[in-house]
Amino acid sequence: MAPALSPSRASDFMTCPLLYRFRVIDRLPSKPTTATARGTLVHAVLERLFDLPSHERTLDAAVDLVPQEWARLADQEPEMLELLADRDGDTTEWFSGAGALLKTWFGLEDPTRLEPAERELYVETEVDGLVLRGYVDRLDVAPNGAMRVVDYKTGRSPSEHFEAKALFQMKFYALVLWRLRGEIPKRLQLVYLGNGEILAYEPDEHDLLAVERKIKALWVAIERAAETGDWRPRPSRLCDWCDHRALCPAWGGTPPPLPDDAATRAIDPARSGVVETTGAEA
Repeated sequence: MAPALSPSRASDFMTCPLLYRFRVIDRLPSKPTTATARGTLVHAVLERLFDLPSHERTLDAAVDLVPQEWARLADQEPEMLELLADRDGDTTEWFSGAGALLKTWFGLEDPTRLEPAERELYVETEVDGLVLRGYVDRLDVAPNGAMRVVDYKTGRSPSEHFEAKALFQMKFYALVLWRLRGEIPKRLQLVYLGNGEILAYEPDEHDLLAVERKIKALWVAIERAAETGDWRPRPSRLCDWCDHRALCPAWGGTPPPLPDDAATRAIDPARSGVVETTGAEA
């Protein structure tokens, strides 16, 4: 198996090499939060909505899917139910929050006029021996073949200073699709349901070649860290939301000992047991 990288793992390393180590090598679990769980729920509803005939894709129909999808997700990941423990299992407010996000989406896009070519599409290609892979929330293809890559975010849109970081994931997908299909996607679209905004970008060959160079350089850095065992932390404001802060040396913690097969796990998250998500993060 060739070494592999996804946009989420690439983002982990760019944020903090030690975070990459904790997730990929140590396999430390991250507990679901209300934000990530609600994001997963809304993603599931938006995927299932397109199973309906176009004229039936209404807001009411989407809201009706919420409890059904929640039951399915909770069955797959029972710890999600723990998020409602302090509410005595009452899902009223929980479902209402998901419904509000869905209502925002209906104000941004009209599903009766959309026929996605793919939903939750797994994409994978190889670039110079490195496998690039991930999940695309939605791929729209126009009659002339032009592709639009769409990703749903249940949080708020980033400020101008952080737009480039947000678009990295989308450019990653665009690069993979370009290498797979021989055509650059026409439009990359991040749909933010937290504040009802759309961040759109039209990539070109220069953009994607730059992303490819960045990914290659990133991979060299990951391999170097795997060889040396140097997974140093990179403290930032994001540390406040890190599940593993108690183990971080930057905050007085001590990481667990590196496993014997640490180098192998580091360069192949799939083989190490790391499950890639479908982009349901907030």
